[in-house]
Amino acid sequence: MAKKISSLEDLGGFVFSTNKDFDLNQKEETEETLAPNQQLLEAYLDKKNRGGKVATVIKGFVGTADDLKALGKELKNLCGVGGSAKDDEIIIQGNFRDKIMEYLKNKGYKVKRIGG
Repeated sequence: MAKKISSLEDLGGFVFSTNKDFDLNQKEETEETLAPNQQLLEAYLDKKNRGGKVATVIKGFVGTADDLKALGKELKNLCGVGGSAKDDEIIIQGNFRDKIMEYLKNKGYKVKRIGG
């Protein structure tokens, strides 16, 4: 079985690029987390690929992955259920859209209700 490559170091430090302006020493851009009053989140219910069960999905968070996971953990604790925070969205198991929207509004976020 082939070894999984997870970084450039796994390739032995060899990098090939056709970009003439490529800079090996450039740092990855880190996305800063916007203040809650500058964020517009969308809250909607989703049933797709969940065996008919409902999940509350929050999209539109702008910030680091750690801050997204921290907010996801707060929401999971608030509702007392499981969920996940990845791919710039927070998924909470169950129909907790109204409760989550109220909590986020109290924290200063702008939240838009999507769907029925």
